[in-house]
Amino acid sequence: MLVALSGMALAGCADRRGGPIPYDVALAAPDLPKPVALEQNYRIAPLDTLTVKVFKMPDLSGDYEVDLTGNLSMPLIGSIPAAELTTAELDQRLTDRYGAKYLEHPDITVGVKASTRRSVTVDGAVKQSGSFAIAGPTTLIQAVAQAGGTAEDANPRRVAIFRTVAGKRQAAAFDLTDIRRGKAEDPAIYPGDIVVVDGSSVKAAQKALLQNIPLLSIFRPF
Repeated sequence: MLVALSGMALAGCADRRGGPIPYDVALAAPDLPKPVALEQNYRIAPLDTLTVKVFKMPDLSGDYEVDLTGNLSMPLIGSIPAAELTTAELDQRLTDRYGAKYLEHPDITVGVKASTRRSVTVDGAVKQSGSFAIAGPTTLIQAVAQAGGTAEDANPRRVAIFRTVAGKRQAAAFDLTDIRRGKAEDPAIYPGDIVVVDGSSVKAAQKALLQNIPLLSIFRPF
């Protein structure tokens, strides 16, 4: 009886909005990223802009963009997979392709002119917190999905986005439940954002209670 009453009391409590962070604020776009040197083993990402130089072949040299599928379209040889390769690996692949049919001993160098491989951090009550690379437009729902979705003890009505705007850290809270139901707009997520999903003390208490039920049921009369 005690267990049943406790369960009913907890079930009567619902996750709800709260906290000091204002809800549904239209956050401004983040500050432009500062130029940083790419790591030595940088992996090419979709939408990266690459500079390809073919010695004594100006018609083949130039800036090329990796498409959304991770392929690079080059003169004569057509589409070639580029995503997840280092510049050295792509250099060798282009050398092999051009050398096999069109050029004798081609001298090719590949560099990254503009990188889109940047990440968003998702933390809190999600199944797999961490930093996730994003390329192209991303929304809050998509960012949480990359972290495996909300955990069992999550409070989806309290999700915060932290962003640096004009050199200052800003934050806004969002109701993931309302977004999923189409009652609220799914906000845009930018590289560098931090998303934190709040944990629900109500659900945590329910989980602890359910874990104790098998032990308590031993004393129940049959």
